[in-house]
Amino acid sequence: MKPSIALPLALCAALFTATAGAQLKAPRDAAKPAAPAASAAPAPAPKNPAHAEKEAAGKLAAHGWLLLLDRNDWGRAWETSSSVFRQTVPLPTWMDGIPKVRADLGAFVERSPAESAYRTTLVGRPDGEYVTVVFLSKFDKRELQEIVTTVRDTDGKWRVTGYSTR
Repeated sequence: MKPSIALPLALCAALFTATAGAQLKAPRDAAKPAAPAASAAPAPAPKNPAHAEKEAAGKLAAHGWLLLLDRNDWGRAWETSSSVFRQTVPLPTWMDGIPKVRADLGAFVERSPAESAYRTTLVGRPDGEYVTVVFLSKFDKRELQEIVTTVRDTDGKWRVTGYSTR
């Protein structure tokens, strides 16, 4: 992640939004609405409101969990993870591995969610409700993407079930 990328992406998004909005307006002198151009990309389908709420809840859980990692609260992060995560990653393995991963990053500076997706299936996991969030994260020593997957756990709460960086 480069800081200089954020502004051009925001400008492209603003330009695309303005262009798309302009294409939806009928010409002033036309009796009928103008047909959209054949090469215009279709607008993305609106998200299901129920999925949007679940996506927001999963994103909030992921962000809160990352704050535990930022504070070096490894044990609490493991304790608040999903039951599947705790069964898959034993506490001693977690306590040995995660500090090494995070040490190479340096101190936390900032993070923002870049994208998120709600789904009911995930490769290698039982069917359920999952939200995967990609965060653009900046640390003293490195900028990277943190990918956090949450699941609606057996108690109904959204909990982290996967974490990786790239």
